[in-house]
Amino acid sequence: MRKQFGMPEVEKLVNYYSCSYWKGRVPRQGWLYLTVNHLCFYSFLLGKEVTLVIQWVDVTQLEKNATLLFPECIKVSTRDSELYFSMFLNINETFKLMEQLANIAMRQLLDNESFLQDKSLPKPRKPLKNISALKRDLDARAKNECYRATFRLPKDECLDGHTDCTLWTPFNKMHIPGQMFVSNNYICFASKAEEACHLIIPLREVTIVEKADSSSVLPSPLSISTKSKMTFFFANLKDRDFLVQRISDFLQRTPSKKPCSSDREWKWNLADPGCEEVPELPSSSPLAVSPTSALSNQPGNFCAGEVPTASQGLLKLFRRNSEELLGSKGAKEKMKEESWNIHFFEYGRGMCMYRTAKTRELVQKGIPENLRGELWLLFSGAWNEMVTHPGYYADLVEKSMGKYNLATEEIERDLHRSMPEHPAFQNELGIAALRRVLTAYAFRNPTIGYCQAMNIVTSVLLLYCNEEEAFWLLVALCERMLPDYYNTRVVGALVDQGIFEELTREYLPQLSEKMQDLGVISTISLSWFLTLFLSVMPFESAVVIVDCFFYEGIKFILQVSLAILDANMEKLLQCCDEGEAMTILGRYLDNVVNRQSVSPPIPHLHALLTSGDDPPLEIDIFELIKTSYEKFSNLKADDIEQMRFKQRLKVIQSLEDTAKKSVVRAVSGDIGFSIEELEELYVVFKAKYLMSCYWGNNRAAAAARRDQSLPYLEQYRIDMEQFKELFISLTPWSCGAHTPVLAGRLFRLLDENRDSLINFKEFVTGMSGMYHGDLTEKLKVLYKLHLPPALNPEETESALEATSYFTEDVTTEETQEDKGRRNENGPEKEEKGTSPQDYRYYLRMWAKEKESKKETIKDLPKMSQEQFIELCKTLYNMFSEDPVEQELYHAIATVASLLLRIGEVGKKFSNKPMRKSEDYKANNTQDPVSEEESPTSEQSQNSAVEQQPQADHEDKTCGDAQPEKPQQENQTLGDVSGEGQGSPLQLLSDDETKDDMSMSSYSMVSTGSLQCEDIADDTVLVGCEGTSSAARYGSTIDTDWSISFEQILASMLTETALVNYFEKKVDILQKIKDQKKVERQFSSSSDYELSSVSG
Repeated sequence: MRKQFGMPEVEKLVNYYSCSYWKGRVPRQGWLYLTVNHLCFYSFLLGKEVTLVIQWVDVTQLEKNATLLFPECIKVSTRDSELYFSMFLNINETFKLMEQLANIAMRQLLDNESFLQDKSLPKPRKPLKNISALKRDLDARAKNECYRATFRLPKDECLDGHTDCTLWTPFNKMHIPGQMFVSNNYICFASKAEEACHLIIPLREVTIVEKADSSSVLPSPLSISTKSKMTFFFANLKDRDFLVQRISDFLQRTPSKKPCSSDREWKWNLADPGCEEVPELPSSSPLAVSPTSALSNQPGNFCAGEVPTASQGLLKLFRRNSEELLGSKGAKEKMKEESWNIHFFEYGRGMCMYRTAKTRELVQKGIPENLRGELWLLFSGAWNEMVTHPGYYADLVEKSMGKYNLATEEIERDLHRSMPEHPAFQNELGIAALRRVLTAYAFRNPTIGYCQAMNIVTSVLLLYCNEEEAFWLLVALCERMLPDYYNTRVVGALVDQGIFEELTREYLPQLSEKMQDLGVISTISLSWFLTLFLSVMPFESAVVIVDCFFYEGIKFILQVSLAILDANMEKLLQCCDEGEAMTILGRYLDNVVNRQSVSPPIPHLHALLTSGDDPPLEIDIFELIKTSYEKFSNLKADDIEQMRFKQRLKVIQSLEDTAKKSVVRAVSGDIGFSIEELEELYVVFKAKYLMSCYWGNNRAAAAARRDQSLPYLEQYRIDMEQFKELFISLTPWSCGAHTPVLAGRLFRLLDENRDSLINFKEFVTGMSGMYHGDLTEKLKVLYKLHLPPALNPEETESALEATSYFTEDVTTEETQEDKGRRNENGPEKEEKGTSPQDYRYYLRMWAKEKESKKETIKDLPKMSQEQFIELCKTLYNMFSEDPVEQELYHAIATVASLLLRIGEVGKKFSNKPMRKSEDYKANNTQDPVSEEESPTSEQSQNSAVEQQPQADHEDKTCGDAQPEKPQQENQTLGDVSGEGQGSPLQLLSDDETKDDMSMSSYSMVSTGSLQCEDIADDTVLVGCEGTSSAARYGSTIDTDWSISFEQILASMLTETALVNYFEKKVDILQKIKDQKKVERQFSSSSDYELSSVSG
């Protein structure tokens, strides 16, 4: 498989299936290969070959359907194609596995940690024949996720096995058929009838596991006793002995800390969760008292020096007009409490409570305020995590105190916006508690940190729970019950919004079309889902919604939302615009009341005014809940999870498209590429990053490079090795074996912050320099690639010397004024170095930083002899295999010889670092060599300055190489070579020089090998043997030799072949297309040619 599709060894095959791929109306029978990162198909039939390779991250839709044309097929959609596969032996198994792999890919796009988790799949002990070990691991993972979601267990809980059995329920004296699930820390039971019974038994509570005597009533029974004096009987077990042994093994590994042994101790432990030892509870403590009220008069303090916070719900501390309890509402509240106490007596209390349809009925009627915190912890599963992590919250608070980051700044900004109408948050006690809980969670989960709406939900949790309980409820909410809701892109809320739209189409088809036209659903659902209706309903009503949510999950929020739309259908159908629809729904929610609430009404900030003189119609919250169950109770949790997968594909791919457009918009103004070209480059760039996460040597580091808190432009970054691969496949300057060297230089040039990573903007900036612009711009890029920092010091022995040389050469006029200021020879010199000049200098520097794109050719430093030789090597490699390579070689040989001579001319003035400047600066610049001489040396300096323009003129004259003045040129060259010992130039006649230049270049290109190591000996030796040999072998470095960019440009312009080479246009889209075909091993027949589906 790997050889067929060009996959590396690290790519893991999960499974493969025989099927048909439909090309038009013609099925191509072949094999479908499913790997961790790719979907691949191969067919070879009647001499026609079809090969498909698709990344899972490119899949936008995956569905199983049946049509007349495609009977029972799987449809795989990408951004630019739709593929149909059918004729599977087991289509359900194949589709389920495809869903899993696509879901893993979406998680990887969403979260860096998924890359690490998905690479560490557990290996099975006994591999089975014909079944991929990896596939069995993925199946086990799917079962684990379903198990944890069903019983609200911690994220690290792993299912060990499950078996059919019956559970004896003492409350109705019946055997309930179902399944027992056993994991590391829990024994759970789920009845086959959804609402019949659920049971969760933590192993930390178990005291005895024994095989009871069989009877006609209890065949093959298993008895499990807990510390809360409850005993559970499971019967009809197939392999009871093995099951008992497994449970015993897990019990031995269970931590031996003393857990809560009764309901009373359980309540006490809630009041002080940081304590590991359970104190004795006074015998007078009533059973019905809530755990959060056990220590109502004992405030706790997590951090010394901080404002103290109560170790109980804030609502108890800020209860107003308690005489209200004596009225009818108080009586009804007492009746609710009594109903729950009876339920506790019959079904048990605490984590081991039997959860039945009766439990759901009580929840729908509203949980009493005294029990709300306790039951929220039980139903959400937060209690399990809290008791297994004693002291965790207190440690987090201590570590996070006094530390500041972006999350803490946002928390401080929103603290006083969290239920400001409630008295609990109108003083420092409630504000401090809210601050600690939110900050602790931001430090626990920096990926989420803090998101708006978390403050509203947490403030409500604090009303009924103490700080630690509220913290663990927030953990359960953000990480399990509402996954991916509270992150920077609110992906989870967008996913459930898509589910809501789909359910609206199914249950309210007439309204769905109208709502889509108005665009209302996307507006309303985010505020409803993110805050669990707490921000849109009166508090007393919304808290009942939260009661049912903790018991039912997101299913309840969706069915209540459908009930609200259904109740307002007639009015919504008559709406003309979005504003009118929002007004109708806002007014409806404002008037959802809870007439049974014993708490004083909290003023609700009505966002919308009622219209007309008629008083608004009040809607009872319990009637709304009842209606939602009557009309929409057939929603199933499994169906919602299936819909979540489907919507997650759409949402994440939509977000990725948005990110791509955002990045392209951000860079398009400064880059020569078109929008289409930039989008294609972004796809290739992102794919290269993802490949490093899939197959790179250091995949963990590659995944960690993506920081989702950064702007989209900075999220994907590649290192040098990945850049080299992209450069080799996309560059218009192919240099053969020298191409990776050139790629490394360009990477160092683009990596301005020196973190060994470049983002997309830096990448396309480098590519644009090679593809767009005129000859000057392209040569400028090439020129920079042979100067530090692009030129690696290891690539040339004199690079360090060249760096120091350029430092002097780029000296600005103001710096020269500083040198003149040190030599105080007159008042004029002092004036030149005054602070206003320095101020203007810095202003110019800031302007240059902001307008770096306006860099001119005069700003480029000069090139040393070693660097020029490296440039010549690159050019000779670049012209290899070009259709006109002979002309190019002849042209570059001519230009190189000419430039070497020009560099020798420049040596005459190399010891005098005077620069051509304005007349008023010439008298103020002193040569560092003559600083110790008398001031009378200024005359000689002035004469040197006068000679400088002549030298520049001579340089340009040499660049033109006029044949009419050969004698004058030879005279100048002779003078220069006579001055410097070891000069590479020799006195030649005009004919000899001309013939030598042409013949040596021609003979060199015709005899062949154009490798880098031969260039210094054969090519640059044209008329300058000494220089090139010394430069190659490092015997003598001519540090005085230099050449400027203007001189190189002028010389290049004299050769038509070079001008045509650099000005020819190259289509980068074709390069990208070829790169995809090579990288993905994309092949097809001529008759059945397939377009690339890699996205």
